[in-house]
Amino acid sequence: MGLTLLVLILLTSFPAGYLLAHLCRDELVPGRKWFKLISVVSLLTALIMLFVYKNFPVILTLIYICIISLISLYLSYNKKFLIK
Repeated sequence: MGLTLLVLILLTSFPAGYLLAHLCRDELVPGRKWFKLISVVSLLTALIMLFVYKNFPVILTLIYICIISLISLYLSYNKKFLIK
């Protein structure tokens, strides 16, 4: 798999994160602690997989999940976004 394809796949996580946050606005504020936990766990697991197992599809998936949860965490602090 080429590097360009990997970057394009990861770039799709940004619109997916915004769409998910838009559809679940009422869950953003109560779910902040879970977004933090998901981000940290997925990033740490991706780093472990990178150095120990070198399983690149799993690493890509974990980074994708991390980006989506970080976008949701970021938007949970945006008061303008939370107002419908």
